[in-house]
Amino acid sequence: MFNSIRGLITGKSSDTVYILTGGIEWDISVPAKDIEKLPPPGGEGRVYTWLYHKDDQMRLYGFADEAGRTTFLELIKVEGIGPRGGIKIMGNIDREELERALEAEDLVRLEQVPGLGKKTAQKMILSLKGKLTRLPQPASGPYGDLVKALEEMGYDRRQAAAAMEKAAAGAYPGLSGAQKEQAVFREAILSLGGQSGA
Repeated sequence: MFNSIRGLITGKSSDTVYILTGGIEWDISVPAKDIEKLPPPGGEGRVYTWLYHKDDQMRLYGFADEAGRTTFLELIKVEGIGPRGGIKIMGNIDREELERALEAEDLVRLEQVPGLGKKTAQKMILSLKGKLTRLPQPASGPYGDLVKALEEMGYDRRQAAAAMEKAAAGAYPGLSGAQKEQAVFREAILSLGGQSGA
């Protein structure tokens, strides 16, 4: 099935993006916050897709990254949240903020999301607390591969990313690109171990 669609963005609305590829224009439902991340009409964009097919209904949903799609697929497993509801929720709250609200059992914040009532918010907490933060997340930034390496060594992803960002901000005069990478990596490990570099 489709994993992603890349092509010319021909139009965007509050919850839909149109992408032209190979002579076919795709009409894809996308969360509002993801639409903001995509290039304007006339630019080339890529969306990670999921096809909903039930009885006589078929609809293509899209996301700016794989992490967004994974979160959406977890959301729609919650009783009372269908694909349209999942898109609406993700269009009104950032994925990271959603994770924080679920971890903190912050019903007040969840109920502020349009269309999300108290009962559904409670079901989300019961079903998803602790789960979204354990889902695979893409490494980002210039040292994304190093963050991933730290995660594979057993370090928490967020702590590893923060340590890498802090280490990368340091001064490494006279080092080549590869040497600087090694120095940043070593400094991040020291930081995660509660030590400071020399």
